[in-house]
Amino acid sequence: KNLNFYDEPLLRREMSLFNEWLLIKHLQVNVNDGLNMALEIITKQLVNNALNQPQVFVHRDYHSRNLMLTRDKNPGVIDYQDAVHGPLSYDLVSLLKDCYIKWSKDEINNWIDFYLKQLAESNPGYDINREQFQRWFDLMGVQRHLKASGIFARLSHRDSKHGFLKDIPRTLSYIVELKPDYPELNPLCDLIEESVLPTLEQKLCEQ
Repeated sequence: KNLNFYDEPLLRREMSLFNEWLLIKHLQVNVNDGLNMALEIITKQLVNNALNQPQVFVHRDYHSRNLMLTRDKNPGVIDYQDAVHGPLSYDLVSLLKDCYIKWSKDEINNWIDFYLKQLAESNPGYDINREQFQRWFDLMGVQRHLKASGIFARLSHRDSKHGFLKDIPRTLSYIVELKPDYPELNPLCDLIEESVLPTLEQKLCEQ
């Protein structure tokens, strides 16, 4: 089957869900022009990070709730209808920085090392620098978690599936944790820490 490409328009549409459904619709958080410009710079960086990676099969929703225990050929994988041809690190960050379950940093780093070792052994052409892959992985996670937090807000408002709102703080925590290592993300991290999470917590307490 021919897969669509995980191209710039799709990457941007996904990230816009954060602004449209979480910031504006759910939290009524206003972003001024200066911050909008800073966020656009970050958006461009995230798009370039995705497009500059080796492009492979991407499940696009590869996380704990879509992996099933089966009698053989584990794991059973479901919900792959939106698969695309896209960034190498996408499915790995979806799994290791899962929106529904959180692993320790040491565990994540060990699994990345294991993944790169397996990748190099099975695909000699993929001799990827560990530091470079870490950057791909971390910034790819930012793109995914912006998308996911927007989707969770949309599920609440459009589909009355309000239970997903409680997963947003965990999802956005992955972005905030990158702040010490990626100063270019500071405007986004500050927005999340100072406006998004406090307002979200207040609304969750009111429910």
